[in-house]
Amino acid sequence: KQCRSDDSAAVTSCQTAHPRSGFAVAHNARTGVRCVAACYRQAHTGGLVGQVGLEDLLLLLEGDVAFWGVIMEIVATVALLHLCLCATAAVSGGDSTETAMTAAPGDVVILPCYSVGNVTPISTTWMKNGQEVIRSDGSSPTLSPAGQRLAVLHDGSLNINGVIPGDEGTYNCSSTLPGNITFHARALLQVTRGPEKISVSIFPATALSNGTLIAYQGSTVFFNCSGSSYPSQQLTWTFSGNSSSNKLLFTDSKSWLYFRIEDIQARAQGIYSCSANNTVSHQTANKSTQLLVYYVPDRHPECMWLPGNDASHVQFICTWFGAYPLPTLRWVESPGDQGARLKEKVYASEVTDSLSVTLNRSMLSEGQMLRCMAQHPALAQGKEKSCSFTLKPPYPKGEPLVTTLEATSLTLTCTESVSIPPANTTWRKGLKQDVIVPGSKYVLSVEGPVFKLTILNITKDDEGVYFCRSENPLAVKELEVYLTVKSECGMRGMVWAARWSIICLKSSSAYTGAAIGVFIAVLIVGLVAIIAKLAYSNRHRIFLGDGFGQMEDSGDVLSLVESDDEQIFQDAVPRLPPLTNGHHTTLVQIHRIPLSDHEDAETADTSPQQQEDTVHREEPVELVTF
Repeated sequence: KQCRSDDSAAVTSCQTAHPRSGFAVAHNARTGVRCVAACYRQAHTGGLVGQVGLEDLLLLLEGDVAFWGVIMEIVATVALLHLCLCATAAVSGGDSTETAMTAAPGDVVILPCYSVGNVTPISTTWMKNGQEVIRSDGSSPTLSPAGQRLAVLHDGSLNINGVIPGDEGTYNCSSTLPGNITFHARALLQVTRGPEKISVSIFPATALSNGTLIAYQGSTVFFNCSGSSYPSQQLTWTFSGNSSSNKLLFTDSKSWLYFRIEDIQARAQGIYSCSANNTVSHQTANKSTQLLVYYVPDRHPECMWLPGNDASHVQFICTWFGAYPLPTLRWVESPGDQGARLKEKVYASEVTDSLSVTLNRSMLSEGQMLRCMAQHPALAQGKEKSCSFTLKPPYPKGEPLVTTLEATSLTLTCTESVSIPPANTTWRKGLKQDVIVPGSKYVLSVEGPVFKLTILNITKDDEGVYFCRSENPLAVKELEVYLTVKSECGMRGMVWAARWSIICLKSSSAYTGAAIGVFIAVLIVGLVAIIAKLAYSNRHRIFLGDGFGQMEDSGDVLSLVESDDEQIFQDAVPRLPPLTNGHHTTLVQIHRIPLSDHEDAETADTSPQQQEDTVHREEPVELVTF
């Protein structure tokens, strides 16, 4: 193999060697190897040529120089014999060369015929698949009658201009050399085509104006590549993303190559390339497509607010992070209960993941609904994500009237939990609403929505009005609390005693005086109740006895009347004789008042005589003694 690469050196060595030597030494200066080159003259040119690499003649000339001559004579004899046999076979009709060539449609191809020397053939005939296609007399290129695409050159080569697929086949050349020597050659022409018609299909996907495709996270995406090549091709899918470069995905020798990605994620975003390689011509064509994967977060946007430069301004902020590409955020005023007849008012709109807008009190109202809406291509139509809130003014609640004692401590409470945005709540004192500053006198504290004001060591100076003032961008609301400070007697010593008197009870800081006062009041009320009950049970003795003075001998009669009209009937009755104990005896008559006119008539018919009879029949007389 080392000597076979030294053909050119062998030719040079033969041309410089002595003609009678019959051999030459081919020396390879790079490898240091010396090879035998057999020299012989060509019959048709007379020039010296050399040939090396014959299997039986390959000798490495090393050793004693004394054997050089013997070895060379043997080599020369055998080499000349071998070359003569080969030359005789070549010119006697056997094929000496065979060439395989490829060409694409439209190319220009030259098929060689005789290429041993510079001899011009006398005539050349080219045949394809056993049929003659063109003949030449050797004087000039002869154009083929069909299409004028074939021509025989001066050295017998066949020139094909504008190759078409029909030109493919096996070509045989027969050239007649001077001296009536015939030389045969064979050439195999293969017409290749492609790769062409490379097609890349990625679906489902949305195409942008620049050809970039869009897929949505979580979907199943199909990839297909096809092409046309002759005689065969190799298709290959590669991927180049942010974290990888030209990653081989799939390869096959079919006319199409298909694969899919289920539940595609953001990491699958990148450039997908399909390449087609003609396995014969090794021509390659590829087509690339950029695929973007759009995605949005599962959560809704977040709405928040920040206080503005003053209490009448507020900054509303809407954020929605984690979407690709950036979403479109809008701050709008929703029509709310007024329906779709009213067009929503847009305060701000921008392609960003954080949008803020500042509004003042004149643009806000109670019950107004502000909404932040997020729009994104990955969201279906009508399924925008949003966050919203309804504006509410503050409404502080608490006890409006509070009473306490001197030298004590008191905590005023105020609750405000309904305002949106949350109100700023402060405690103030007096009609001028002086801001209360915490210190040794006042202690301010906040427990969730409850705002507390603790007043220490209360005095009469602390009496008055206090304001729990809540303000948000919508309005200012105040809770007015009036504090009454009383002395110990005035606060704890005033109790009712039998509804007629008020007793001021002394009390200590431990409320001992109050307990005693309550006890005395209960005792007095109890005594009054007992006396009243006794008086009521002896009312007939009280009203008929000495409590009304002695009755004179005027003949007056005390009549007990049972009537709603309280009519009193007085009639004279005879006085009874006095008793021995010195007391008078009084006759009590009970008259029944008639309830109807009929009874009145019956009463009117009764004569005085009948009455006297009645009185006299009621004996013995029951006497009541006082």
